[in-house]
Amino acid sequence: MQKKPFGLGDIVEMKKPHPCGTNAWKVIRMGADIRIKCTGCEHSVLLPRSRFEKRMKRILVSANEPE
Repeated sequence: MQKKPFGLGDIVEMKKPHPCGTNAWKVIRMGADIRIKCTGCEHSVLLPRSRFEKRMKRILVSANEPE
């Protein structure tokens, strides 16, 4: 399985939605652990990198793309 590239500030879609109903998360910290923040209710979650990579579906908005 190929790793999906992601970066700081990207908005990603996870496999399961957050209880608030939103499925979009913003990556706010990277390292051995990844901290993501829900774009709906602003709740943040810290996940180990391996678990984050398994649960991430795709990148919705890349932080590197000019708008």
